[in-house]
Amino acid sequence: MRLDSAHLDHARKVADAILYEGYLLYPYHRSSQKNQIRFQFGVLMPPAYAAIDACEPSASQTECLLECPDDAEVRILLRFLQLQRRTVYGVSPDTGELHKIDTLYVDGSEFTEWDEAAEREQHVTATVAALLGEDKNIEFHIGAGESAEELTDSLGRKAGRLVRRWSAIDGVITIHAERAAGPYQALRLRVGVQNRSLPAAQLSSRDDGLRHALIAAHSLIGVPGGAFLSMTDPPEWAAAEVAACVNTGTWPVLAGPADCTDLLLSSPVILYDHPEIAAESAGDLFDATEIDEILTLRTLALTDSEKRQARATDPLAAELMDRLDGLPPEMLERMHGAIRYLRPAGGPASRQPAGGPGSSRHAADQAADTAGPRAARRDHRPAAGPVVGSGRRQLGIAGHRPRHRDRRPDRPGQPDPDAAGCPARRRPGPVPGRARGHGTGGAARRRRPGAPGRQPGRRSRGRAAAQPRQVPLLLT
Repeated sequence: MRLDSAHLDHARKVADAILYEGYLLYPYHRSSQKNQIRFQFGVLMPPAYAAIDACEPSASQTECLLECPDDAEVRILLRFLQLQRRTVYGVSPDTGELHKIDTLYVDGSEFTEWDEAAEREQHVTATVAALLGEDKNIEFHIGAGESAEELTDSLGRKAGRLVRRWSAIDGVITIHAERAAGPYQALRLRVGVQNRSLPAAQLSSRDDGLRHALIAAHSLIGVPGGAFLSMTDPPEWAAAEVAACVNTGTWPVLAGPADCTDLLLSSPVILYDHPEIAAESAGDLFDATEIDEILTLRTLALTDSEKRQARATDPLAAELMDRLDGLPPEMLERMHGAIRYLRPAGGPASRQPAGGPGSSRHAADQAADTAGPRAARRDHRPAAGPVVGSGRRQLGIAGHRPRHRDRRPDRPGQPDPDAAGCPARRRPGPVPGRARGHGTGGAARRRRPGAPGRQPGRRSRGRAAAQPRQVPLLLT
């Protein structure tokens, strides 16, 4: 029995996002402050690095539960990044020999020093029956090495060389399986990953440790014909066994589409079951916690000089810049928003306004109901006819914002004084106890006797402070 290839592709897309999460952040060039300290998720340092920082682990552990027979096969895919240092060499104009430089320009292209990363994978397969008998330890080794890339100009002349070097990595994958107690006999599966690299030189910094580290390490675990149990929402009968599972540095979630049960993703980033990449996403931006539309627009707003620096920093950044520069407008519109699902709104049935369906009042109420509380506060405004009133006092139709108003708001249940046949409404008269000529808040502006700034020799009127006029609030 084999795993569904479509399910694997679905899970690998999410795994790729985890693999490169935080790899290179906006504005995607090496001089940015946020790109000085990189690789924060799933880093397994060599054991010797504990002398520098004991908080950086060298091992991780995944424990999960599944239902499967003894003849089922467990397939594990360990994935991580390995750091490789890119060094730039230029050609001396005097001697023609190569020498190390920080930045090289060739026909408008820029090449700089940088720590790139290469993808590494380790495959392990074992039957459940064999694992129940004894644990399985699989050691792996990645040797040190280097590669060279020659650079030539438009005339074919030798312009420089890029040299990439990587250090050796040693590690081990440990698999343990046992049947859980109880009538259901679920299988408890434990997968451990440990970095056992022994650096040739003494480590003195985090950069030294990263050269021998497993970066963004995560696992895809598949059991064809089996069914993994959710660690986030387990069935009631398995809740106690799930709570007893110990996960260190990873969190296992059900992977693939919602109908997939035989695939698990053990991630250094806590996810929900069946995570997926949004269909509107135009590609990886190395920052899955950011909103794609915002990050895309900010990247498109970079200057030509900043984009050139990003392209010179990393090939993945150059690919990102090219992809966004050629992004069609319809792809950008898709990022603006999407309706994932629709469901009927709860609560009592909406009231039927006077006039019945199809009337302008009915349309106004519908607009108020759908536009939110702000529109609901305007619901009392009349909407019969294109414009009600005259002069500066104009009201729109169906909740539309009027262009001009005076200070007199409409009150529910009161006729419009400007409409034909309606008696004129008197403006509020002076407030009792207040002299004419003082506007709203005039009492607050008068100075008290003896207050600083009082004109010498001017007598206070000795009048009690009048209450400020209460002006009706205009809701818009």
